[in-house]
Amino acid sequence: MSRINQINELLRSEIANIINQEIELNNGLITVCYVDCSADLKNAKIGVSILPDNLSKVALKKLKKHSSQFCQVLKKKLSLKHIPKFNWTIDKTEKNAAEIEKILDLSRN
Repeated sequence: MSRINQINELLRSEIANIINQEIELNNGLITVCYVDCSADLKNAKIGVSILPDNLSKVALKKLKKHSSQFCQVLKKKLSLKHIPKFNWTIDKTEKNAAEIEKILDLSRN
């Protein structure tokens, strides 16, 4: 596994833990699906899945608001020289997969 992949996985795991502890989303769930750091480690695209779907905007707003707090926690926990700037995005992979599955089920019947 390459160094950048190791950092991506480490950040994904740690960010997921921090979100679980710090972000309260009434009747909702935030899952960190992936972290994709740039080669220079200055930026990281973080894909999250949010259930139910109607809470996506609220959750994304909370994540963006708490980004600097997350960075501070990560600086203390990890031995990385720099913590990348977070760019949050909604990962629609699961939703798209469910829609495809639904279409396939309909075509079978």
